[in-house]
Amino acid sequence: VEWPFFGQPPVQQLPPPSVGAPTLARLLARVAGATPAPPAGTAVGRLGAWIDWPRAVELSRTLEAPAAEVPDAAPADVEALAAEYRDIRAGLAAEIEAGPGPAAASAGFAPFQRHIQAMQRAMLSAAGRLRGDLRECLAAAGPGPARLAGIDAQMEAALSPREVTLLAGTAEAFAARFEALQAGDPEPGDAAPAWLPALRHELRDLLLTELDLRFQPVEGLLAALRSP
Repeated sequence: VEWPFFGQPPVQQLPPPSVGAPTLARLLARVAGATPAPPAGTAVGRLGAWIDWPRAVELSRTLEAPAAEVPDAAPADVEALAAEYRDIRAGLAAEIEAGPGPAAASAGFAPFQRHIQAMQRAMLSAAGRLRGDLRECLAAAGPGPARLAGIDAQMEAALSPREVTLLAGTAEAFAARFEALQAGDPEPGDAAPAWLPALRHELRDLLLTELDLRFQPVEGLLAALRSP
């Protein structure tokens, strides 16, 4: 296996992930040294636990409202929007691949924390802006697409706070992992520890998976714009 960005990791046995768990949950559990349990209940039931009553009422009204007529507008340049999305995503992926910059061992976890927080802010900002732009295009594309844009806006408002809270745990999980590895290092010093390349690779995988997660709604709206 090639590790082009972080060198060869030390051989180590990782806990087997639960097959039924989502990818992001499996990676976080691996960092924490645990095995995630499969999701409990149905997808609808789990979604309901994320949406409070006022948001649920607003979403229900949006779903039940008749499709409104929209004024004629010039069709959106879908391919230009798709190209912008690819460029933004590729830039974020490249930053994730690069990882935290070189730092002295005395810096501890701080470079990793700054990298995680910077990438999460950049992903949130880019995905939110693209999602808003795509909703505007859908809102001008006809009654059906306009309704979809309204539903997506309600879903983003309902789910984003919980999503932000849960994804904020990434830095905490990695801090605990870093401290555990550092405490078990038999030869602490100024040189980079042997376990550092593997930890960098784990962080890369986790942030790339988060990138996939954050841009799923963008891909869905792009697909809707491309639909006849």
